[in-house]
Amino acid sequence: MTAGEKAKAKTEQAKGKAKETLGNAVGNERMAAEGQVEKSTGDAREAKEKAKDAFKR
Repeated sequence: MTAGEKAKAKTEQAKGKAKETLGNAVGNERMAAEGQVEKSTGDAREAKEKAKDAFKR
């Protein structure tokens, strides 16, 4: 996994989790849903990079 892609995935996951938590705390369902999508996007990016690493070996 390239360092840049790994950092991007972790950043998306962290931003998504924060947005989801904040949305739930203030009762904003849309913000919580957007955060969940961002987090899932980061998870998918990380999984893709791990799969690419597995095939390189």
